[in-house]
Amino acid sequence: MDTITLWQLAALAAASTLVGFSKTAVSGANTISLAVFAAVLPARESTGVLLPILIAGDILAVLVYRRHAHWPTLLRLFPAVAVGVLAGTFFMMWAGDDAVRTSIGAILLFMAGVTLWRRRAGSQPPPEEETEAPSRAARLKARSYGVLGGFTTMVANAGGPVMSLYLLSAGFRKLGFLGTSAWFFLIVNTSKVPFSVGLGLIDARSLLLDAALVLFVIPGAYLGRACVGRINQKVFDRIVIAATVLGGLQLLLS
Repeated sequence: MDTITLWQLAALAAASTLVGFSKTAVSGANTISLAVFAAVLPARESTGVLLPILIAGDILAVLVYRRHAHWPTLLRLFPAVAVGVLAGTFFMMWAGDDAVRTSIGAILLFMAGVTLWRRRAGSQPPPEEETEAPSRAARLKARSYGVLGGFTTMVANAGGPVMSLYLLSAGFRKLGFLGTSAWFFLIVNTSKVPFSVGLGLIDARSLLLDAALVLFVIPGAYLGRACVGRINQKVFDRIVIAATVLGGLQLLLS
């Protein structure tokens, strides 16, 4: 990791603040933070620096929205996510920066397109209101999104948009969306730490930079909590999808 200039440090601090905001308000906005970290730092190294920042944001989000999680959805996702994380770990053993950016950007744009198509075809009832066992199609969708979410979160910490699209397509409202996302990413991101250390993505130097950035997550989380109640549900959905598309394009074209 090369020496970081003051302007680069300021950009990383702003991106860390946005992590806090995204965790407590608009999850898809995380792709902007991912893009900033990848622009300032080498793409592979940026994933290791960003992970502890994300975990700090996850902890704050769980403290705020812990009671709104939908655990049947989480339990349905975790086995597939584990498969995706393992696949992402093997991918990171040989993939370079260009391969990481291109793969994740293409996946995000594809998933945004699928979600928009599904929303135009017709919405589904929110999962938190389901009383029957999930259908075969629902289980298949959870597995597909789970594998993609695990892969993208391991490769580039880009699982947020994938899981946001899954929760939106399943009909989650704001609080259920944020509570389920908070627990999901706290558990998944924490489980990624040993893999990231083993790949050399997290080391003493990256943790030193994290120590300087982690405090910027707190004001972002506070701002997100203050704003989330004022965001209209349709606007919320559109912001999540728009942030996903912009993040995907940035990764694909950079």
